Amino acid sequence: MASELFNRRDVLAYFIVAAIGASLQLIAGSLLQEWFQISYRQALLIGYVVAFFVGFVLTKLFAFNARNSAQTKREAIKFTLVSIISCLITVYGASIVYDFSVNNFKPLTVLIPFSVKEVNINKLVAQIIGMGMSFVSNYVLHKQFTFRDTGFYERLKSLLNL
Repeated sequence: MASELFNRRDVLAYFIVAAIGASLQLIAGSLLQEWFQISYRQALLIGYVVAFFVGFVLTKLFAFNARNSAQTKREAIKFTLVSIISCLITVYGASIVYDFSVNNFKPLTVLIPFSVKEVNINKLVAQIIGMGMSFVSNYVLHKQFTFRDTGFYERLKSLLNL
């Protein structure tokens, strides 16, 4: 069971897809905070939403052998449900870690060499920790729920009378 759940190919493919999504989320969140008057938590949320769409397409194409399945609508709904959980873990996990870091340690910023861009290390580390916490739950839920026929979709449709 564990070797089937955490086989090398799926973990590596999912890690690459997640790294692309995480990079997108970091860039979007950073730019949003720089360009607009929004909070750290709002930037995390908007960055997550931006990465969500790219993440679904890449996960479907490259992870869990779901490229040729004819169940894209079903997978999109299940992907959205898992992503809501992941978003909460990422946004609130990162916010809690960031609040802890600024309340217990000195805020730390670093100037990127040859630029005028300052990086808030507290925010960066907190976001990476939040994304890391959601990575494991995402992997397991997407592999065992999103891209597998579990009967959930049929039960949801009958519950909603669709």
